[in-house]
Amino acid sequence: MRLADTHVHIWDFNRAEYAWLEGNTSILNRTYSIEELETERFEIGIKKGILVQAANNFEDTDWMLHMAVNTDWIAGIVGWLPLINPDATLKALQKKYGKENYFKGVRHLIHDERDPEWLLQPEVINSLQILADHNIPYDVVGVLPEHIETALQVASKVPELRMVFDHLNQPPIATKEKFGRWGELMKEAAQHKNFYAKISGLGLTAQKNDQWTADDIKPYVGFAIEQFGTDRCFMGGDWPVSLLAGSYSNTWKNFKEVIHDLVDDKAADKIFYSNAANFYSF
Repeated sequence: MRLADTHVHIWDFNRAEYAWLEGNTSILNRTYSIEELETERFEIGIKKGILVQAANNFEDTDWMLHMAVNTDWIAGIVGWLPLINPDATLKALQKKYGKENYFKGVRHLIHDERDPEWLLQPEVINSLQILADHNIPYDVVGVLPEHIETALQVASKVPELRMVFDHLNQPPIATKEKFGRWGELMKEAAQHKNFYAKISGLGLTAQKNDQWTADDIKPYVGFAIEQFGTDRCFMGGDWPVSLLAGSYSNTWKNFKEVIHDLVDDKAADKIFYSNAANFYSF
């Protein structure tokens, strides 16, 4: 079984500033290098990985690009661009990132913005149109139903933009609700052919520390696959954030169990590998 992890983070306090980690007292408040993951990812069988931005600055993106070039299993990065400034976004693509083979997508930490409709600012919409024109997908890191509502409006304004919901936009796993407002909005999003679902970060969403199981997340993963289909779902481990809910190995053990319970081997190969390869072009 081929496995691709489309959601791996690294950060280095000597290379970039990470505002969300200032004052953080958890295990996350230190430098994390890609080398730390090598033994576990090899044992699990991860063949390809995508590094995903952890800061809204060029320094983080440049560090990820450097590590992608120098790490054989990393197939690309989801970086950051100054979306609030369309001219700067276009300039960055034309002069640098558009020429980088490892630059596969863009993300902004919208869940750290006070306004859940941050993406709907005219300047940002213009930048998202630039991404669509360059066939660069966008990762939506939402935590509220309002973030899905915003993404739906983005889809109506920039219909050709491919978008993926990181961590399934935080389904109500902890409350065991099936499926509430989250479900209604995700079902609506799934009707748009350019929306994709990233099955990632769900151990943390379960809010059971390292005691979460495949059964905790199975209804929500099943719902996502039912709505988006087996061609528009793929996987992400969310290391090292996922360590707050147990080991990287345990995350993938639970993911494997759930997917193999829900779909046949052909569909599992799509969800575990080929869908990601198509979305991020590796």
